Amino acid sequence: MTTLLRKRPQTVTPSEADSQAARDSSRRLAPYLAKKRKVRVQVVPEGGRAEAESLPLPAPVLELLFAILTEMAEGNAVTLIPIHAELTTQRAADLLNVSRPFVVELLEKGEIPYRKVGTHRRILFRDLMEFKQHSDARRKKALDDLVADAQEEDMGY
Repeated sequence: MTTLLRKRPQTVTPSEADSQAARDSSRRLAPYLAKKRKVRVQVVPEGGRAEAESLPLPAPVLELLFAILTEMAEGNAVTLIPIHAELTTQRAADLLNVSRPFVVELLEKGEIPYRKVGTHRRILFRDLMEFKQHSDARRKKALDDLVADAQEEDMGY
């Protein structure tokens, strides 16, 4: 494993050229997603000095690659985080798009599991994503209930 892969997750912000290349690549990959099977990709180094190499990609990797390319095509920054990664409260706040004190409050209320390393709190990425999914589901249900109430009251929505 290279040093780059052992490092903490990095965020990649695409340039305009990167976004265009990602857009083209995602369009070309899209037809293969429906097949849900392994595919092979050919890696051809620019400049032609090294030989091309064919690499197998399992279906889940192809789906992940497509998702990354789609986000980059839209100009969005992308970070790949292993599910078992431990996050700081600031990193968790950034991912939830809330303040760090709000995350600390959620931790102290027991809404998200965490552990302490010295005086620092660490949150498992999978626990944070589970909280986010439940929170999103509650928010969607509340919105659906509001819409149903508005329709019941014939408020024109």
